[in-house]
Amino acid sequence: MTEAMFDYQHVAGGKPIKMWTRGVPVEDEARAQLARAAQMPFVFKHVAAMPDVHVGIGATVGSVIPTKGAVIPAAVGVDIGCGMMAARTSLVASDLPDTLEGIRAAIERAVPVGRSVGRGKRDTGSWGDPPPEVVAAWATLAERFDRICAKYPRLKNTNNLVHLGTLGTGNHFIELCLDTEQRVWVMLHSGSRGVGNAIGSFFIELAKQDMRKWFVNLPDENLAYFPEGTDHFDDYVEAVGWAQDFAALNRRMMMTNVIRALRTQIAKPFDAELEAVNCHHNYVTRENHFGENVLITRKGAVRAARGALGIIPGSMGAKSFIVRGLGNPEAFDSCSHGAGRVMSRTAAKKAVTLAEHIADTAGVECRKDEGVIDETPKAYKPIEAVMAAQSDLVEIVHTLKQVVCVKG
Repeated sequence: MTEAMFDYQHVAGGKPIKMWTRGVPVEDEARAQLARAAQMPFVFKHVAAMPDVHVGIGATVGSVIPTKGAVIPAAVGVDIGCGMMAARTSLVASDLPDTLEGIRAAIERAVPVGRSVGRGKRDTGSWGDPPPEVVAAWATLAERFDRICAKYPRLKNTNNLVHLGTLGTGNHFIELCLDTEQRVWVMLHSGSRGVGNAIGSFFIELAKQDMRKWFVNLPDENLAYFPEGTDHFDDYVEAVGWAQDFAALNRRMMMTNVIRALRTQIAKPFDAELEAVNCHHNYVTRENHFGENVLITRKGAVRAARGALGIIPGSMGAKSFIVRGLGNPEAFDSCSHGAGRVMSRTAAKKAVTLAEHIADTAGVECRKDEGVIDETPKAYKPIEAVMAAQSDLVEIVHTLKQVVCVKG
């Protein structure tokens, strides 16, 4: 029997934590936050911490929390259904133009990116007038959304249709990558955008109100939960399921538009989606583990069941990986969702100079300005160490390195 790759953390008055973090830094506050989640009475077996684990709101990013009889909305977070999509094309590196500025500009024209807020101005990260294919895609989601809004009318007036097929800000990105055989891939990272954020925020607050109403004492107010069998539990599961579907469709719409933009810049005909992966890493789902049916909440973690394909991206200047799950039961068939932050956005802006950012993104056609310092490579854990810490969770199928990175 091979030695376990995880470290065991005992939690007084709670379930233990199994941590796949050997060789990677973990903040003390992240350990304390994991312990608070593990003290919830309905946690099943143990909490699993992935190597990219870091402090989040309520629950750590990079954690897998299995529960029986309750769900914690903050353990999913507000970027519901956030995840990755990657597609291999039939292009190789030599098919790309010598300078890649035109490709980056074409992608930024094809997909609304970023965010701008001003009186009377359209947010640049949304559609002013959604194109027909986006309107048609929204029609597949609209009926279910209307049903949710009939119960919770405040969710109606959100960025929903106008955000379908858009990138957003923060750590979301669109990249053109090369694998070790110099084949060209398109990879992107986004979630359920404004509407998912509204759903997540609304139900987190609703759970807090329920806890106060029932005088439930919590180790952290953000661990407020809905017990199974209540209307709010059913409504949350319905809404979060819808947001997950929105997020997956959002990524497909973006991928279609990015491929279309590439065709305007590359004269050679090419195929796309030869190998395609579309996976969530902020979501809740019902699964069977250790012979029991449980709710699995993955916040910054990817399903890595045996044979399942997933995507683990690095930072703006690092490698990324297409992986195949090894189905490790101790990790509830999960793996990390990326490198994981090693410093907060505020800390990164203070600690990293623009010159360092430019040096760390050498060879990548991307933004090299003060506005993306919070996403600079030094803000993240080294992806090679993260991959080494979870070698019993996944195997690497393809290693990718970006040559173009679009950030909001």
